[in-house]
Amino acid sequence: MAHRVRNMFTDENVAGHNEKTKVNGRNVTLTNMKVDPCRQMNLNVDFPGTCFASTKCATFEPTKSWDLTPFCGRSTCVQADDNSGRLFELVEDCGPLPKANPKCKLSDKTNKNATFPDCCPIFECEEGAKLEYPEIPTLAPPTEIIEIEKTPEAVQAKA
Repeated sequence: MAHRVRNMFTDENVAGHNEKTKVNGRNVTLTNMKVDPCRQMNLNVDFPGTCFASTKCATFEPTKSWDLTPFCGRSTCVQADDNSGRLFELVEDCGPLPKANPKCKLSDKTNKNATFPDCCPIFECEEGAKLEYPEIPTLAPPTEIIEIEKTPEAVQAKA
């Protein structure tokens, strides 16, 4: 299983930027991803203390989880351990697919319609064969992160 974390209140993310932080006592990598239009509302004002789930078009309180249907995964709304009040979306999914291996096949036991983690692919390999997974590089975090507080007027003007 793979774990990724999204900053719930950043609407102008730099793709590929990663920041190390602690969430629920775990070291995680905060990956800034392009935010969809639904997330460009001012969540701090409209829905304080909640995470926005774009796959559900709903908000969730810290510690609450939701499935990522139609994708195979689960997200949980979590608070950063640094007392900043920041909320993050902890994303759990099946991780990257293994490298192609002619001695390993996707099993008929795979149930893509099941809930996470039962929807993750199951591979069956010939005796002695092993699956290899690609290495996923991460970028070093920037030396300085500047957070700009958005006013409701700025968010509305951008929409």
